[in-house]
Amino acid sequence: METSEMLKSFGLSDKAVELGEKYEKELEKRFEEIDKTAEYNQLKVIKAMQENRLSDIHFAATTGYGYNDIGRETLEKVYASIFHTEDALVRPQITCGTHALTIALAANLRPGDELLSPVGKPYDTLEGVIGIKEQKGSLKEFGISYSQVDLLPDGGFDLNGIKKAINEKTKMVTIQRSKGYQTRPTLSVERIGELISFIRSVKPEVIIMVDNCYGEFVEKIEPSDVGADLCVGSLIKNPGGGLVASGGYIVGKEEYIENCAFRLTAPGLGKEVGATLGINQSMFQGLFLAPTVVASALKGAIFAAKIFEDLGYPCIPNGTEPRYDIIQAVTLGSAEKLIAFCGGIQAASPVDSFVVPEGWAMPGYNSDVIMAAGNFIQGSSIELSADGPITEPYAVYFQGGLTWYHAKLGILTALDRVLKTEK
Repeated sequence: METSEMLKSFGLSDKAVELGEKYEKELEKRFEEIDKTAEYNQLKVIKAMQENRLSDIHFAATTGYGYNDIGRETLEKVYASIFHTEDALVRPQITCGTHALTIALAANLRPGDELLSPVGKPYDTLEGVIGIKEQKGSLKEFGISYSQVDLLPDGGFDLNGIKKAINEKTKMVTIQRSKGYQTRPTLSVERIGELISFIRSVKPEVIIMVDNCYGEFVEKIEPSDVGADLCVGSLIKNPGGGLVASGGYIVGKEEYIENCAFRLTAPGLGKEVGATLGINQSMFQGLFLAPTVVASALKGAIFAAKIFEDLGYPCIPNGTEPRYDIIQAVTLGSAEKLIAFCGGIQAASPVDSFVVPEGWAMPGYNSDVIMAAGNFIQGSSIELSADGPITEPYAVYFQGGLTWYHAKLGILTALDRVLKTEK
C-alpha cells in the first residue's frame, strides 16, 4: 500500500492528500534548514552531557527528602551548560510553565517592587499570578505592583514607552517569547537581545526574565545567550522531548536560582531536597531527543501555515517567515471551523482518537477554551495538540508533533474537517 493510500485509510479526502503532497514537496529546502539547526542543537546537548560526565548511575531513583541525588544535580549542571548560565533548577516538583514562572517571580520580587512587561499582556494564566485579575495569593496581594507597555501596531517595541515605565520601583522585567493566545509575532532571540540591551541602558541592575516556553531549540541560541538573567520553561513542552511526565526548569544567575530554590522548597533547604522518584532517566533522555522532536514540530507548524494561508486563512507566522517558536496561529473566523480543526487533531491522535473535544471554562482563562490533545502525557504541548479560546477572531493555536509524520497526519485531518464546513 502506498503512503497516499494509507493516509486515505484514515478517512482523508483525495483533496487533502493531494494538498499534503504538494506542500510537502514545496517545503523540502525549508525542512533541510530546520534539520541543520536540529543537528547543531543535538551536538550542543551531547556535548553538555559529556562535559558533565553523565553516567547510568545518574538514573537511580531517590525517595523521601532526596538528599544527595547526584542524578538531579548532574541534570541541573547539564541544563546550565546548554543554556550557558551559572546555575539551574530542574525539578519534577515544578508542575507546569505557569508554576515555574510564578516561582521565579515570587522568589525575586519583594513588597514594594514593581514588575514590568515591555511586550504587552502576558499569557492568560499569569494574569491571576500577577494580580491583573483578582486572585488569592497574587503578587498584587503581597504589595508587588505591575506595569505594562504594549507593542506597537507593527509588532515593534515602544522604546519611549518602556523608558518612561522604568522607575525606581522597577525590580524585574518579564519578556514573553511566544505569542500565547494573541496574534502578535513571536520574538526572536536576536530581538529579545536588543530589548534586553535597551532596558540595561536605562536601568542596568534590573532583573530580566524570559518566558522561554515553546521556544527552546528552535534557534541555535537561547535568551540566556543574549543577556537574560533567568530563562523559564516547562518540561512537557520542548525540552522534555515528549518523554518527561512532569516538571519545569529555571536557568540563570546563581543568586536568582538560589532564591527560586528557596521558594520552591523552603528557606534554608533550597536545592538540597526534592526526590526524583526514578524520573531522572526520562528527563535526560527527553532532553537528548528534544532538538529532533522540536524539528518535527517546526515542520508541522510550517506545513500548516503554508496550507491554510494558501486557502485564505490568516496565519501567524505565515508560511515563509522565520520561526521562533513551535506555535502556529491560524485565524479560522468562526466557532464551527475552530471546533472542526480541533476535532481533526483529536481524531488523528494515537490516544483518545475517538473522543470529541468540546470547549469548557478552563481555570485561568477568560473564555471557554477548546483543546485537542490525544497525548501520552496529559497536557503535553510538544505532542500534537491544538487549542484556542472560543471567541473572536476564532484563532486556533496548533503546536507539537513528536514526529513529523504524525504532525502531517494531524494537519491533513484538521484540514479535511475545516474544508467540510465550507460546503
